[in-house]
Amino acid sequence: QVQLVESGGGLVQAGGSLRLSCAASGRTFSTYAMGWFRQAPGKEREFVARINWSGGSTYYADSVKGRFTISRDNAKNTVDLQMNSLKPDDTAVYYCAADTVRRAVVADPRAVKNYDYWGQGTQVTVSS
Repeated sequence: QVQLVESGGGLVQAGGSLRLSCAASGRTFSTYAMGWFRQAPGKEREFVARINWSGGSTYYADSVKGRFTISRDNAKNTVDLQMNSLKPDDTAVYYCAADTVRRAVVADPRAVKNYDYWGQGTQVTVSS
């Protein structure tokens, strides 16, 4: 079982920054691709970013490109999401997720179905 715990959410003004962190359990963490998703009230869960096992490859939703940065520290079993230039539309619960399936290429990194384990989420609220 993989356990994920997000932290770092909060209330910020538009244009501000916030850094989310996801702490993962398990000694095989370094073999997993990891992702961040978000979900606003009344909306479906939305892909935000993905990072491969080594941290050498990342993928972002168009809505956050240039503003958000995903990173990982395999020695600490953590994945972070640095969020800059925040907008009110970024308001959502943010979830960390793990993709534990071994594969060379993921067909659609945005797809929720790729991820096997999820954290409980952390609230991010951006005021205008």
